[in-house]
Amino acid sequence: MRGGIWESWRHPETGEIVRTFCIITTPANEMIDAIHDRMPVIIPPIAYDRWLANVEPDPRDLLVPYPSESMAMWPIGMRVNKPEHDDAAILEPVAHGGPQLR
Repeated sequence: MRGGIWESWRHPETGEIVRTFCIITTPANEMIDAIHDRMPVIIPPIAYDRWLANVEPDPRDLLVPYPSESMAMWPIGMRVNKPEHDDAAILEPVAHGGPQLR
């Protein structure tokens, strides 16, 4: 589960309920640092209840890089950059320099 916050609020002009969210980031772990200096916070399964419960006002200690050892990384094509490519195939591995947008 990625760490994020969300809120529902009423638009002052239309009265419509609007839902907004924010993905929380943290400095990159060793694996992700090879491609970017930050990454989404990933909440470990053991902390799901704590993150989702509204009884703890400050679970700040969960906002840390997820361990590299628990992750995997592989190259994917550029199809991921187009919203109309909304299918699992965007995550299929490609060779470096492999297929681009289709």
